[in-house]
Amino acid sequence: MAGMEVVALYRYPVKGFSPEPVNQAAIEAGGTMPFDRAFAIENGPIGFDPAAPAYYPKARFLMLMKNERIAEFTTRFDEATGVLRVFRGGALLVEGSLSTNEGRAKIEEWVAENFREELRGRPKILSAPGHSFSDKKAKVLHLVNLASVRALEERIGRRVDPLRFRPSILIDGAPAWDELGWERKEIRFPNLICKGESRTKRCAATNVDPQTGRRDMAIPAALDSLYGHMDFGIYLIAGSKGTLAAGDAVELATARSDAVA
Repeated sequence: MAGMEVVALYRYPVKGFSPEPVNQAAIEAGGTMPFDRAFAIENGPIGFDPAAPAYYPKARFLMLMKNERIAEFTTRFDEATGVLRVFRGGALLVEGSLSTNEGRAKIEEWVAENFREELRGRPKILSAPGHSFSDKKAKVLHLVNLASVRALEERIGRRVDPLRFRPSILIDGAPAWDELGWERKEIRFPNLICKGESRTKRCAATNVDPQTGRRDMAIPAALDSLYGHMDFGIYLIAGSKGTLAAGDAVELATARSDAVA
């Protein structure tokens, strides 16, 4: 299929918090965007062991689906220094290195003060080398098609920010909803080969405006009513080590045979 390209790439260093645009990324085989969900804020003790990191459902952490006020803040992570900075309306609220006990304690104290109503205990920043606190047990990339965003906007009569769907790869040039048929298909970028893993079933996190933190839409209900499913976007598995970059062409190894939505 001609004309498809990557228009933006994102990572989410702290689970539930804001996206960070990236121009290019080195991807390991079977890996995520570097530093994607590398950190999570424990909401009540879960017994996480950094020496043997395991998957936990998102309800065990601060998360956008239930804690929409997270979207009021913008976070920026410096991977070279480990420093996390938290902003609101452009003003720096707190910063600390997640590589040090002192820096983590500073961020944890800020979380405790600002999310006391949502917390089930003292917040703790969790991480482990190479671990991603994804909503899935598998390490995945998440692809969203801008044409599908536009098609949904047309049906519901409102603008829909594509960041509601928390993509790691945002593409354009594919027909609307085409990506929902890419399960088990090979998706090729110039320097990376992926395979469609599964369609992304949407949750109430998409109802939250990523710019304001207001719960102002009903995306899963709208998808179900309009299309008979609540899927939007597709998870990909990186089948090789390689790189992704904004502007990369996107190709399917096999042709799509039927309509999905």
